[in-house]
Amino acid sequence: RGMQDLIRRLKPDCFDDIVALVALFRPGPLQSGMVDDFINRKHGRAAADYLEPRLEPTLKATYGVILYQEQVMQIAQVLAGYTLGGADLLRRAMGKKKPEEMAKQRATFVEGAAENGVSERRSGEIFDLIEKFAGYGFNKSHSAAYALVSYQTAWLKHHFPAAFMAAVLSADMDNTDKIVTLIEDCRRLDLEVLPPDINFSEYRFSVDGERTIRYGLGAIKGVGQAAVEAVLAERQQNGAYQDLFEFCRRVDLRKVNRRTHEAFIRSGSLTSLSDNRASLLASLTLALESAEQGARNQESGQSDLFGEIVSDQLEQDLITAKPWNPRDQLQAERESLGLYLTGHPIDTYEQELEQFVPCRLGELGKRSGRSMVRVAGLVTQVRTLSRGRRTTFVTLDDRTARVDVTIYERLLDKCRDLLVKDKVVIIEGSVEEDDFNGGYKIIAEDALDINHAREHYARSLCIHLQNPRDQLLPVGDLVKVIEPFRGGHCRLRLTYRNSVGSVNLPVAEEWQVHPTEELLARIKNCTGVASCEMEYR
Repeated sequence: RGMQDLIRRLKPDCFDDIVALVALFRPGPLQSGMVDDFINRKHGRAAADYLEPRLEPTLKATYGVILYQEQVMQIAQVLAGYTLGGADLLRRAMGKKKPEEMAKQRATFVEGAAENGVSERRSGEIFDLIEKFAGYGFNKSHSAAYALVSYQTAWLKHHFPAAFMAAVLSADMDNTDKIVTLIEDCRRLDLEVLPPDINFSEYRFSVDGERTIRYGLGAIKGVGQAAVEAVLAERQQNGAYQDLFEFCRRVDLRKVNRRTHEAFIRSGSLTSLSDNRASLLASLTLALESAEQGARNQESGQSDLFGEIVSDQLEQDLITAKPWNPRDQLQAERESLGLYLTGHPIDTYEQELEQFVPCRLGELGKRSGRSMVRVAGLVTQVRTLSRGRRTTFVTLDDRTARVDVTIYERLLDKCRDLLVKDKVVIIEGSVEEDDFNGGYKIIAEDALDINHAREHYARSLCIHLQNPRDQLLPVGDLVKVIEPFRGGHCRLRLTYRNSVGSVNLPVAEEWQVHPTEELLARIKNCTGVASCEMEYR
């Protein structure tokens, strides 16, 4: 995020600017004000100062800013007559900052500059300046190499985004947190990431269309490389797999064991065989037994005819099973892939959360300094340290990123019941850079579950009643539904519409409610209720 911000400010228009970007994006230049000076000079908001006219060729590419170690050496060579070997010794001395060595180098520099017509006062000023910037100087040859790779990758990402992102995802297949962020990057680039599939996937992430990436089988948890290679080799030799029984019969069960089959099913990799993962899992034992029996028959040398008869007897349709609900299917995906791919549990609340959660986890990098934020996410991990004061670390996932949240003991007693795996929570706190993983972390100041957050941030719960036939509404049913949820802080607002028009109905303050998910669901099922919705401040 920081580099992206720097690029936007600098607006590079030549390769030299990209080389400079790499050298500038380091703590020294960023903290010393060198970056702002460089940007202002490039855009003409400050004049470029080359110190001496003869140094312009050396400093022109960096607008007079001494940015590279090689510039320090060239200044010493051009202005003070150093040999390149001697200039390298000067560079090393400046890096080590030994006073006695620097005193010797200053005398040599001033003496050499005097021979080239530079006054002692001016040469001393220039020496002080290069000594100051030498501490920030970066090796230009390194910077140029990184800049070239950066330019090449940026070109690839722009012109061949699917191929580029497939390669990046493949490079980080074992880093689930990185995969989560990269898949969200794919969505921002309007790239579709398809689930893994034994009939279409490769071991690594692959391109499956101009703007489509296919998830790699090698990125499935619990599936080894040998198993995937066996599946791919059989597919390449004998074509696509047709059903679960045939798949089990064709693959080498010594490499593709039961655990691997289960991981394939849970991750959705057998969807091209059947979209009912529950039936696939229920039928797996029978399919494996059929395959093992077929293998034993083949090894015993029985006739093909007899083998076919046995196979026909063992094969049958998939066992009927009730399909998993969307939440169970997503949970199975997360267990096998380490992430939610085809959806996310937080999607259920997304429209509502947008009303009072202004920041997604993937946007934390856009915040400057230690700013306060309000975020929401699914709890994926909880860790507690008991040394001294108890501290709990919670990992939140909102599909755009994963972020660690630190919760200290003073807040822990209040929100302990919220810190449950797979629960959606809303966190208010301050953002800090995470030196451990290079990302960001949040120090929590407050925590709420979705029901308490809904009540805390809501202005009212609006219920729309509709009666197009002008009949009496069974309002008593609605009263019975609302009664158990009274005593909250959320006002009720009723609107009524019939064939004549619509009207707002007054509701007394004692009918304020706790707007839980259960209440919202019950209200929506009441006769005469067209819809109900939360209204937020």
